[in-house]
Amino acid sequence: MPHFPQRLLLVLVPALIVAGLFIDQHGGAWGQPTVVVATWLALALVFGASDRAGRTMMLLCLAYATLGEIVLSPMWHVYDYRLGSLPWFVPPGHVLLFLLGTSIAPRVSLNVVRVVAIAATIGVAVLAIMRLDTLSVPLALVFLASVVFGKERRLYATMFVLALAMELYGTWLGNWQWHAHVGHTALVTLNPPLAAGAFYCALDLLVMLTTRTFQR
Repeated sequence: MPHFPQRLLLVLVPALIVAGLFIDQHGGAWGQPTVVVATWLALALVFGASDRAGRTMMLLCLAYATLGEIVLSPMWHVYDYRLGSLPWFVPPGHVLLFLLGTSIAPRVSLNVVRVVAIAATIGVAVLAIMRLDTLSVPLALVFLASVVFGKERRLYATMFVLALAMELYGTWLGNWQWHAHVGHTALVTLNPPLAAGAFYCALDLLVMLTTRTFQR
């Protein structure tokens, strides 16, 4: 596994997410620019303290996250940010969350992975039957496939939980909002969808597969 400064990540990333999203929402005209600068500086700090393999993973994650955000928000409008445009702190924020997940995942047992998978399946099924969140059905299938067939199942379960926590916090503050009806589909969802973390699992899976391809 590539080397990342784990102690730094375990403190820096949660603090940055909690404070950054609050400042973005309530910091006035200088709120978002401040968070943008702080997020990129944090990523640069971690980037400089990582080994070559870790830096490669960060750059891949940044590229995939940026592309995914452009497709899902400005193009498809599955969700929209409060100012309309994609905030510049979001792509590096995805990378930092990914790095936090890689630091926590080795500490997660397979029993916890199973509990997360079972709880997600039950929750998604109930919400789908109630016609409150059908978007989470395909997302949950992506997550379950990642856990069952992926080599980094601890990471996927960890990211599923971390991403859901961040989504709940960010939508509660109003930094972004998921639309009830998913454009050009018959799917509906909550704000946020229960299985929103599956997007992050797909991101992590792409990063891991591409990294292994480069290593070969």
